[in-house]
Parts: sequence; structure tokens; C-alpha cells
Amino acid sequence: MSAAVSPLAPKKYPKMPLVEACASPPPRPASSTRGAPTCWPWCSTPARRWPKSKCPSAPVDFCRQNLAGGTARVLVVNSGNANAFTGRKGRESTALTADAAAKAAGCAAGEVFLASTGVIGEPLDTGKFSHLLAGLVRDGTPDRWTEAAKAIMTTDTFPKVATATVKLGDADVVINGIAKGAGMIAPDMATMLSFIVTDAPIAAPVLQDLLSRGVGKTFNAVTVDSDTSTSDTLLLFATGAAARRGAPAVTDARDARLGAFRRALGRILKTLALQVVRDGEGARKQIEVTVTGAKSARSAKRIALSIANSPLVKTAVAGEDANWGRVVMAVGKAGEPADRDRLSIWFGANRLAHEGERDPSYSEEATSAYMKRDDIVIRADVGIGRGKATVWTCDLTKEYVAINGDYRS
Repeated sequence: MSAAVSPLAPKKYPKMPLVEACASPPPRPASSTRGAPTCWPWCSTPARRWPKSKCPSAPVDFCRQNLAGGTARVLVVNSGNANAFTGRKGRESTALTADAAAKAAGCAAGEVFLASTGVIGEPLDTGKFSHLLAGLVRDGTPDRWTEAAKAIMTTDTFPKVATATVKLGDADVVINGIAKGAGMIAPDMATMLSFIVTDAPIAAPVLQDLLSRGVGKTFNAVTVDSDTSTSDTLLLFATGAAARRGAPAVTDARDARLGAFRRALGRILKTLALQVVRDGEGARKQIEVTVTGAKSARSAKRIALSIANSPLVKTAVAGEDANWGRVVMAVGKAGEPADRDRLSIWFGANRLAHEGERDPSYSEEATSAYMKRDDIVIRADVGIGRGKATVWTCDLTKEYVAINGDYRS
């Protein structure tokens, strides 16, 4: 990696436990060098979220096609090339990759899932890695989750991993997740690549319900630069192996036994999403934006995103400048119901504006001191309803421009 590790990177990483497979061999996150593929072979039930982009990548289209089969045996991820906007060549490369992976794992091409990340518009030469897949399947070990997270990085400066072990019935079940993402990040379903695996025996429709509900306040509530990728993919797999340890099969999303699992999955989704924000290209500060008093929760979220995506707000935070007038601007431009004379704004515990004007007790010294922190909280109360929403972003620095100015160089 050419970029220095983000100052917001985790100080330590969790020990990632094994996720037992439904059949031998166990799930093996096998990783090779950065830019080459990462491959997981096992048997599982998948759920997914895709981008709403009208220019999706070839792997996104391929996975949409295979999801109907209901079984996943192999996930192959490559970095360095997004295989997006590559036309017929892109479709051919996904077919060749799937055939090679299927042969390596002894399964059908319809049980293979693909994801790619990197430069858009460049054909993907599968000849550079398809011959490696057999070795990855053969030699992979079940303890390389963090290495796999490293292998799929592009402009990321640190790997993103999360894990949880919770009770389902009387049995322990494991949930492991990894993600990549640092730029071209905006809420539009899942933003970036993320892969989550559990050994819980949960049916596909239930997995889909869990995932669809879980992304709203996590992956759909983060933004780095307001740009949604062509390759965004979030896949959740369940091997069902915990049934052998007494975990009950769950076929109904309303099953009360899902409570602990649902909460743990939510924590993993949020942890991975916030790690993406904290590794935003050139980021030095995480920004939490909460909007209260809006007409509705939907309206509150739109206002919060208007604040979080404002280059002027983000550069003010980068410069440690308590320029709350830019928050006023962002609320006003959001196109949502608001009342200027009821608007109040806080940076941390410092109330800067109240009922349409600067707060009488505003302290530039106290607020400037607050802006030196790594984590900045901005709150705006619109004062007209009960709608509330929180989103997360990062500051906008000179490094962001430098990284993206020569991304292909």
C-alpha cells in the first residue's frame, strides 16, 4: 500500500473464529497477493444486496443470475479491476472465472459467486489468475479471514473485519464479516464489497429479511464522497453447520429465537460500515451527523445526508473550523421541510445556533477545541416534528484529491 494507514484505523483486530461448513472441507478464506483473487469454498445459502446503479458490473449481473439457485459453493473476489463497463468481454471473463472456480471446487458454475473491485472500463484478463483458483481451494486454511480482507483492498489503508458469537436456541453460532471500501462510497444499499458468513441454520428468505432490514441504519447510512460504485455487493451466507451442535433451523423471520442473532448481525454491519468511513480516502476525522425534529425519519435522513455530503461542511471539519453556517446551508438546500427560525445546531455538546440565530452562550474557544478531536458529532434539530436519523461520514482533505487525481497512474 502506498498510502499511510489511516489515523482512524483500529488499534487491534479481533481474532476471527472458524465458521464450520455444512460439509467437509470447512470454509477456507484463501488469499493471495493484493490484486489477485481471494476464494472461499463451502456450501451455503446466500442472501444479497446490490447497487441501484444503472451501470452495474459484470460480476453483479452474474451474481443476480446465480442467486436464484439458492446455493453457494465458491465466492471469488478480485481487486485491481472492477470488470465494469466491459461489455461482452466482461461477461466472458465472469463465465471463465466461474468455470475455473467450479472445476476447482467440484461444483456447478451456478453455485459460484463473483465480486470485483478496482478500475472501471478495463477488460479483466482472467488468464492472470484463473489457474490459481485450484491451488487456493486446495491450500486455503480456515483461519485467514484478516488476510482475505487485506487481499481485496484497493485504496483501503487497513483491512476491515468483524466477528460475533451468539446463542441461537441453546447453541453458539458464529458470524464473521469482512469488507473493503475507502472511496466511491455513498448510501445506495451497501456501498462497497462486504461478505458475511455464519454457521447458523437460517433459510434464505429469512437471511434476506435480516439483511434488508439491517442495511438501513448501517451501510445505507454511510457516505465518503456521495458516489455509489458500479460494483457494490453485500453477500450474507449461512452454512447451517451449527445445526449439528443443536442450533434450531429458522424458517420464519418472525421467530423470536432470532433476537440475539439479529442484534449481532446489526453490530457487525455497523462495525464494518464505520470502518469504511474511518478509512475514507484521505480521512483524518469521523463525522457523525444526527438530525432530529424533522417531519419524518425519511426527511431527517435526507437532511443528514445533505450535511454529510457537503464539501463545505467536510472541509470545515478537516480544517478544524467550527463553521456552523455551512450546516445551516446544508439544511436549507436539502429540499426537505424545515423552519429557519426553529433550527438549532450543536457540535458535540456545544450549541452554536438556536431558534434561527447564533446561540447567546456560543463559545468560539470551546468549540474550536472540540474540533480538534478525531470524532466529531454534529446535530441539527429542525424543530417541526419527531423524525430522527443518523449518518456517518469523514472529512474531506487534500489527500482525497491526491489519491483520486492519479488513481490510475
